[in-house]
Amino acid sequence: MPAITKISIPPPAFSDIGKPFNDLINRDFYHTAAANLEVKSRAPNGVSFTTKGKSSHEGSSSGSIEGKYVDAPSGVTLTNSWTSNNVLSTKFELDNQIAKGLKLEFMTDFAPSTKDFGAKTNLHFKQANFQARAFFDMMKGPTASIDAVLGREGFLVGAEAGYDVQKAAITRYSAAVGYAVPQYNAAVTATSNLSVFSAAYYHKVNSEIEAGAKATWDSKGSNNVGLDLAGKYRLDPTSFAK
Repeated sequence: MPAITKISIPPPAFSDIGKPFNDLINRDFYHTAAANLEVKSRAPNGVSFTTKGKSSHEGSSSGSIEGKYVDAPSGVTLTNSWTSNNVLSTKFELDNQIAKGLKLEFMTDFAPSTKDFGAKTNLHFKQANFQARAFFDMMKGPTASIDAVLGREGFLVGAEAGYDVQKAAITRYSAAVGYAVPQYNAAVTATSNLSVFSAAYYHKVNSEIEAGAKATWDSKGSNNVGLDLAGKYRLDPTSFAK
């Protein structure tokens, strides 16, 4: 009998702890979600082009045109875009070259009309039971946002912090614990410098029914606890009710 290889996958990013319930209560609602249009094409040389449009149902719409080149053997991806707000953006990605599981991103933005320039550097590091991210805004501060998550057998623990380099001070911090398996997900988070606490639960009952609940308490606000309930029932392969 051939040996069975157990494949370990990285835990979710810090912002995705509790994501199943957030998606259940926030996605698919017309009045809260912007309408999006995306058209993709690929040139013979492998360069892909994407045209995007977005409407929030109020005010003007926005859009962008994007070109992307991927060189898989070297792990290099280069993306250039031009938005309807007249912002030119460039993104350079280097994946799995400096170290296994490490992805480097360098991004720039330039607005020709105002001469505003922005530069950011991001690091993503993934291993079997660990994921960490670092986001650096080089032109504002500079500032840094760092988060990390440890996971083992479905249990998750993570933390996030913001840091202002110029002030040499921590600007914010959060923490979370959770448990995630394909059928259900539970998470307790403490955000806004550990002053806002929330507990969320998501359960995929079967292929047709999903349910979830979330309680939130702001220790610096009133003593009331906010409660959100959400459910989804799939009517058929192409429609559902929430």
